[in-house]
Amino acid sequence: MRGRKQAAFLASIFSTLALSVSIILPTSTKAESAENYSLTIMHMNDTHAHADLLPNMVTAIKEVRAEDPNALLFNAGDVFSGTLYFNQFKGQADLALLNMMNIDAMVFGNHEFDLGSGENGQKSLSEFAAKANFPFLSANVDFSGDAYMASKQNNTYTETPEDGIVYNGMVKEVNGEKVGIFGLTTEDTANISSPVNVKFQNYIEKANEAVAAFEDMGINKIIAVTHIGYDSNPETGNDLLLAKYVDGIDVIVGGHSHTQLTAPVVVDQDETGAAKDKTVIVQAYQYSQNLGELKVDFDENGVVVGQTGQLIDVASKAADSEAAAVLAPYKSEIDSLTNQETGATAKKVLTNPRLTDSAVSVRSNETELGNLVTDAMLAKTKERNENVVIAMQNGGGIRAAIDEGPITTGEVIAVLPFGNDPAVVQLTGDEIKQILEYSVRLAPAESGGFLHVAGMKFTYDSTKEAGSRVLTMQVKVNDQYEDIKADQTYLVTTNNFTAKGGDGYEVFAKAYQEGRVQDIGAIDWEQLRDYMVQDLNGDVNPQIEGRIIDTLGKEQEPETPGQEPETPGEEPETPSEEPETPVTDDENNQDNDNGTETPVTDDNNNNSDDNTSDDNAGAVDDNKDNGSSDTDKNPQNQGSNTDKPGTSNNAGNTLPNTATNMYTMILVGGLLLVSGIVVMIYRKVKHA
Repeated sequence: MRGRKQAAFLASIFSTLALSVSIILPTSTKAESAENYSLTIMHMNDTHAHADLLPNMVTAIKEVRAEDPNALLFNAGDVFSGTLYFNQFKGQADLALLNMMNIDAMVFGNHEFDLGSGENGQKSLSEFAAKANFPFLSANVDFSGDAYMASKQNNTYTETPEDGIVYNGMVKEVNGEKVGIFGLTTEDTANISSPVNVKFQNYIEKANEAVAAFEDMGINKIIAVTHIGYDSNPETGNDLLLAKYVDGIDVIVGGHSHTQLTAPVVVDQDETGAAKDKTVIVQAYQYSQNLGELKVDFDENGVVVGQTGQLIDVASKAADSEAAAVLAPYKSEIDSLTNQETGATAKKVLTNPRLTDSAVSVRSNETELGNLVTDAMLAKTKERNENVVIAMQNGGGIRAAIDEGPITTGEVIAVLPFGNDPAVVQLTGDEIKQILEYSVRLAPAESGGFLHVAGMKFTYDSTKEAGSRVLTMQVKVNDQYEDIKADQTYLVTTNNFTAKGGDGYEVFAKAYQEGRVQDIGAIDWEQLRDYMVQDLNGDVNPQIEGRIIDTLGKEQEPETPGQEPETPGEEPETPSEEPETPVTDDENNQDNDNGTETPVTDDNNNNSDDNTSDDNAGAVDDNKDNGSSDTDKNPQNQGSNTDKPGTSNNAGNTLPNTATNMYTMILVGGLLLVSGIVVMIYRKVKHA
């Protein structure tokens, strides 16, 4: 009898213990997330007519939708301009592939307006819109003055968008929740493209209007799809400023600055530094290379509580067979165009030498081809801004030689295969000296960041310590050379890769951050082609002119300003022994400059100077990442991101460690308390 009582008592004690544990121990260390709302967003930007990778992009999109059928897809602009696909088809080749992607909306990039002047309006853009099977968004672009696009604009925030129509914004219902989406295009389009009668309004004012319109509709999840740049010139606006100055935007899907944000950037402070609800910013680089994927979580009030994101390497995906078949007839025509003559003729072979097979190198010496490229940059940029006086081109961005005889379009593209946008930078004479010091710091060894120049000349001594090598700098003014003054400001044109700090140019990166870099709305290989045909009348015969001279420790005769070198055409002297490869950490990725972007055509993938040891030394996935470009060396991918790369704040709503530890302490304490009571009572019962 007594044993049965003890057994019953113990059973009741264990039942009480189990109940206590069920109360004390939570079923999960995750926060209650039943009311949170999750949204998946895919995005692309600045594809610039690089249509060859679009069939691969289709595959990547299908894979994401296989996991989340309701994932949204946005195009952040600049489909136009960059390759022969655009020159020949004016966006229609790209559109044939974009129409296979089920895009939810697209915003206009500045290059979408490139043909305006030649067509007296946006004729090609209107034809692109008319055949699109997706709507367009633009809260700050006024098409009312354009004969072709005016009828396509609907200045509303609609819940029923139609394909090919331009709306201020639209509402999408996804997984039972309404999401507001609006678009913005950089106001700088008026200066860097050919909008003609199209007007661009203040992006902050129009963004505030859009947020207010959605909030009046009871919508608390708002996305801005923008083509204003992540950290572009603050005078014309950028995404970081948009996030700070406009309350209520939850996600910014960006373009224009070609920024490779490998993880979402979170802005949680307003323009005064005060705390604000999170705004998540994403951008997917350029040239169809990446598909961005963002997963963002909202609480019941529409506030962002977590985000994760990644860039999917499109080239790693197999091409979708149906999409490849659609592209095939366009590609066939483009392949034949690469052999088309430009109308220019090379009077001799314009080599692109490397130290592996030559006494001089495009990456350490003045070359005839380097002079031709920079002359073209300077001449064509001066047509847009006559105050530009200097051109600079990184040697690593010059990728192939030009044969003697008629020059084909394919040869021009092979020389400059990356379709870079030229830019104008405001620099002081002192900053120019710092840039040149960095350019020649490794000489006579090769460096992809070695700069060719036009409109100026300089001397340096490679036997001196790096940072103290530049001896003289002169700029050409009215066909005479004048010393560059340290405190005077000069306008310099270069490609946008270098202008943003590519190859580790901190001075350029600082100028970019401070808004001293201006895109001019051109393409570099087109500048070279047009210069040879129009400015040189097809007669291409550049010379070595003594623009860059290494004194190699020798005393130089003082040069009278305006005096030309005594022996123009003479190759700079080089040491008899091939220099050792530098081993400094800064140089491990120097050859990645511009060499990782997808060339215009497949024919240009295997340039003669690509398969040397320098080209591959220290490179990190050469088909994917510019080791010294926008991602790593430029601050545009750093600083503002409060998350670790590839992670998110509160992703999955997992409780912080402090909360988990608290539960553990309560559990242990409760178990000890209950165990003590059990032992005490058991002893009393046993001795009763």
